[in-house]
Amino acid sequence: MESKHGPDQAAWGFDADPTLSQAASALNSGAIHLLRSLAAVDRQAGLTRARLSALSVLVFGGSRTLGELAAAEGVAGPTMTRIVDGLIGEGLAERNPHPSDGRAVTIAASSSGEALMRAAQRRRIEAIVRALAGLPAEQRRRLVSAAGLLDQVAAAVRGETVS
Repeated sequence: MESKHGPDQAAWGFDADPTLSQAASALNSGAIHLLRSLAAVDRQAGLTRARLSALSVLVFGGSRTLGELAAAEGVAGPTMTRIVDGLIGEGLAERNPHPSDGRAVTIAASSSGEALMRAAQRRRIEAIVRALAGLPAEQRRRLVSAAGLLDQVAAAVRGETVS
């Protein structure tokens, strides 16, 4: 049997609490739809998704080596080199000497890159605020109270300790 969020738990090949399975399916679907909806907002930044995502890692996570950035983004080194070259070419990132390895460099967001990413973040937040404001008060209250739990769920999915 299929729900509006996809196949039921028997189709997944594992036993799970049906309530948790339904919630997980709804979260999966909701997260995908929210991210797809925000893609239109992200296009206002004028960057490809890959460049915007890499820039986000640099702005919110700090400078990284090319290998660390590639690992964070889940892409191969040559792919990340092209992404970083594009960011540098647009003045949004810069290569700097590695602090402890004279053979390596780190990639950091430039001040222009940080400003662009902060503006993109602000547009995303404003779009979400508008969407939340349109919900009935009780639904908005429930969603607002649970929003902080999404980071804990994400950490658990990554296999990190959930507190």
